[in-house]
Amino acid sequence: MARTAVFFHAHPDDEALLTAGTMAMLAAEGHRVVLIVATAGERGLAELPHGEALAEARTGELYASAAVLGVARVVLLGYGDSGLDTTSLRDRGVDENAGVGDDRPPNAFIDADIEDAAQRVAAVLKEENADLLTIYDPAGGYGHPDHVQVYRVGQRAADIAGTPILLEATVNRDPLLRALRLAQRFYRFPPEFDVRSFERAYSPGEVITHRVNVRRYAKAKRASMAAHTSQASGGDGARTLGVMLKFPGPLYRLVFGTEWYVRRELPPGSRRTHPFDDLPPEETGPGRVRPQG
Repeated sequence: MARTAVFFHAHPDDEALLTAGTMAMLAAEGHRVVLIVATAGERGLAELPHGEALAEARTGELYASAAVLGVARVVLLGYGDSGLDTTSLRDRGVDENAGVGDDRPPNAFIDADIEDAAQRVAAVLKEENADLLTIYDPAGGYGHPDHVQVYRVGQRAADIAGTPILLEATVNRDPLLRALRLAQRFYRFPPEFDVRSFERAYSPGEVITHRVNVRRYAKAKRASMAAHTSQASGGDGARTLGVMLKFPGPLYRLVFGTEWYVRRELPPGSRRTHPFDDLPPEETGPGRVRPQG
């Protein structure tokens, strides 16, 4: 029976980097995939100036990515992009004058009331009879304030809606570090990208509960990433996403062929291989109405 998975992300392109393979897999299996995005990413590094033009461009890229992945519905919450503060930028080895300042907008997602934002997300979960919601890990992956806010808001929204499964989309930093150090031998990463920063980002392998093999959907994931053209360059030149798109097929599948999640109700180190592995059959039995379109 078809189920519904809702993926909650902070900015356009986050879905491509962290969960695109899982989204494409679930859509191919006949499940309904819904994507909620908190902001338009109008303060990200790009060749376009911050503001409406960048927001419009990135929104268009988001819809193109969603189409490639088979997403049935995209929900834009319309909060302002909080950006990265200069301290965070320095910690990641980025020139603090690279284009992201501390003057966040008045409607910045990081400043949103958690209960109000959670009610908005929960409304979508209820409309969709969602079986699953993905958020980020408590640290927001690499620490972006909007990612941390997704964790807070999404956790509360799942509680309000009674969503059966809550997964934290993350990265197993152990193989990631090995793969990135290998890639560093062949590619020159942009200034924003410090491989050493991944020594404290995302999640160690021992806490991962879900390892989803998405190698069959690597082409869809690459196409999703490629849709975000504004994020392939900007600042000092080539961006991380642009470099990743240049990886040859075998290296790309090595780095991006698995997607990782943590479900806190499970013992650390559990070996689940599918997002719906723990969903009881009765949760999607007769009487659950699925929206169409």
